[in-house]
Amino acid sequence: MIRVVVVDDEALVRSGFELILNAADGIEVVATAVGADAVAVVRDRRPDVVLLDIRMPDVDGLTVLQRLRALRPPPTVAMLTTFDTDEYVLTALHSGAAGFLLKDTEPGQLAQLVRSLAAGGVVMSPKASRTLLTARPGAGSSGEEAARVERLSDRERDVLVLIADGLSNPDIGNRLHLSAATVKDHVSAILAKLRVAGRVQAALLAQRAGLLDDGQGGQGRAQGSRQGSTQGSGS
Repeated sequence: MIRVVVVDDEALVRSGFELILNAADGIEVVATAVGADAVAVVRDRRPDVVLLDIRMPDVDGLTVLQRLRALRPPPTVAMLTTFDTDEYVLTALHSGAAGFLLKDTEPGQLAQLVRSLAAGGVVMSPKASRTLLTARPGAGSSGEEAARVERLSDRERDVLVLIADGLSNPDIGNRLHLSAATVKDHVSAILAKLRVAGRVQAALLAQRAGLLDDGQGGQGRAQGSRQGSTQGSGS
């Protein structure tokens, strides 16, 4: 059972998401909360996934995100918003969010996205996906970032490209003929070598360093955008 906490200042949003997700197989909303209570509720209920409003009157969603990321172990957090704004996409993802969803996400798709988040995936609304995936590769990259990518083995680079391409760990294993345990080891090594906290940051670093500018994985990224989400792997 995937345990979910919904954090939003609007009671209608909280109850709506709770109703939709509790009707889905294998998902349970264990609590809902406003921003000021979010950290205490998450610490008490220990959810697998937190759906967190990015704009709340009592406390900023990005501030709550930082506090949730400091918990041990931290939950997987996806940001909820009515604004598909580039600034918030990048800020939230660089701050450790594993996803960025619009509040008007189709009910039939919501449960699927939550399952992907629980499996360690990355999910984003279509415009957020396009913002990241159509950014000029190598833009803003530094020699230090490129040097970190150079530390990866050929196989680790293959795995990183597939992470950015939207494949889950099982899918990466199937594509590269590797076991799930081996993929997990590769993901852990990639995060350590790149000195990043999660798969989103690793994919963004790879983008800035130009690793994705060779046509690898383009089909999967395009598919992710068409489906309305980009899903990454988990370790």
